[in-house]
Amino acid sequence: MKRKAIGLLLAMTMTVGLLAGCGSNGDTGAAAPDTGAQTESQPAANAGDDAAAPEDAAPEAGADVEDLSSLRGNTAPTEDEINAVNTTLNDTYLGDIFAETIPNDYSAYPWKEEVTLDVWMANNSILASVCPDLNDHRVLKQLQELTGIKLNFIVPALGEEATEFNLMIASGELPDIIMGAGRYTGGIAAGVSEGAYLDLTDLVDEYMPNYSAWRNSDEERRKTTITDEGVIGGVYGIAPYNEWCWFGLLIKQEALDKTGLPVPETVDELHDFLVACKEAGYNEPLNYGSSYGQIFTGIINGAYGVWDWMYVDDNGKAAWGPGQEGAKEYLTTMQNWYAEGLLNKDWATADFNQRMAEAVSDDCAVMMDSPDTMWGYWKEDNDIDFVAALNPVLNKGDKSRQTYRNFKQTGSIAAITTQCENVEAACAFLDFAYTKKGWEIYNYGSYGDVHLVDENGKPYFYKEGLMYNDPEDQPLSNLIWKYRLHDMADIRDEHNSNPLITAEGSYSGDIRDYWTTNMDSSVTMPPVTLTAEESAREGELGTILSTMRNEYFSKIIMGQLPVDAYDEFLESAKAQGLDEFVALWQAGLDRYNAR
Repeated sequence: MKRKAIGLLLAMTMTVGLLAGCGSNGDTGAAAPDTGAQTESQPAANAGDDAAAPEDAAPEAGADVEDLSSLRGNTAPTEDEINAVNTTLNDTYLGDIFAETIPNDYSAYPWKEEVTLDVWMANNSILASVCPDLNDHRVLKQLQELTGIKLNFIVPALGEEATEFNLMIASGELPDIIMGAGRYTGGIAAGVSEGAYLDLTDLVDEYMPNYSAWRNSDEERRKTTITDEGVIGGVYGIAPYNEWCWFGLLIKQEALDKTGLPVPETVDELHDFLVACKEAGYNEPLNYGSSYGQIFTGIINGAYGVWDWMYVDDNGKAAWGPGQEGAKEYLTTMQNWYAEGLLNKDWATADFNQRMAEAVSDDCAVMMDSPDTMWGYWKEDNDIDFVAALNPVLNKGDKSRQTYRNFKQTGSIAAITTQCENVEAACAFLDFAYTKKGWEIYNYGSYGDVHLVDENGKPYFYKEGLMYNDPEDQPLSNLIWKYRLHDMADIRDEHNSNPLITAEGSYSGDIRDYWTTNMDSSVTMPPVTLTAEESAREGELGTILSTMRNEYFSKIIMGQLPVDAYDEFLESAKAQGLDEFVALWQAGLDRYNAR
């Protein structure tokens, strides 16, 4: 079901001029709906044509700020009100909706001198489809207008991010800021110790008051944004809450109706349900999926305690899932299911597009995936209702478990490099993301044409706005990058600002909340930090072990090897350094717990 762009939109001249960006050839800025009246929309102007100069963006210190609290619940703001929101640092219309108050120290803005910062940031296929050049992104341009700090984005070619990043580091020619700085070999700590990233420990309190206040307002946020030695080596994306689990077991409602069976709770019940689905005409009822999501959840293997990778066992110790004693029982189960034709035959190789094509076909009854994604592919595009199941257990009444918890650390990590020529300006720009105004813009985009604000001061995407009426008819999964920024170093408000969750009719948020509330995530490995030496060795051993796991597990499940081949696998894994691998993680876990 395609969304149709609305034909007539209210004019919004200055805001459109300020915020026109990627995809703006023929793009229009949808203003908030008036009381039934509509006028022809104006074509988007070049960004900055009518924009206020940076020095006009904020009142002088101590000056009175216009009270815009009347915008709460206002569905028809005036053009002046829209401009007051989008071109100034006035945040009086925003509420305090989280347990901790978002800071709003704007004393650094507008920036006192002309400066341009070079920012290295990898693109992704979705973002590239809506914005080939990040220097034209409407949200990033608005942020620059408000802070008075200009950015020049350096974007590697799609698919070449790792290579180009490593070449850049090796060359010693570094930009001012690196987004996605965690890709440094050995992580943030190694980037600092090896002289690529600045140690920000003594700079954050002085030059990043908002980030400092936000990360220190919660113990979990504080603990996950430092190294084991207490060093602040990067600026982390950190959420107001622990985000909901995003990946799990989803069942077509029609399959439940056809079989007459309830949502399965145990592994045996899931097996019986899949058999019934096959008898009802679903040729490959379980889309077992590729490995990209299972590592976060252990949907079936978790019932046997065979988590996909590292986890924390019931004694609080680091453990390697594929090496647990329940592995042969799990592999026997999956080998039998594969032989019965209950799984998609290409489960080990299917990419995303293949899986989605299979999902909407009449062959599939059950998916392992995100409800956000399947709400789009199943419900919205094909009117297929679906429900969630908890990860199955072996015995009725057992607590379902999963290995996803983000510890309030989410999104990207930004680092300021040792070659940054204006460290104070770099700190100021990154710090803006942790203000109340920054929270609004990063998560919800521009006011009036993309979002409004409800009675409690919380931004929301309204149904007549651009998020749900894209002039280029892009799918909603793309628009989370076009009209907002989905994965940055900021306060990521996923539950409220992901339109795939909040769209009218969507129940993906309810499913994710249900999974999170009803499954035990205590086995999740926290974001530990390894030393540079540990990281290098962990990477070496991890590559060997993951290759062995993938080969043996896939061949056993598909019947190309007997289940007893697992014994050979485990013996080889130990010979290749499994115990050392686990010890590295245990050392990191011990240090994390001591922070």
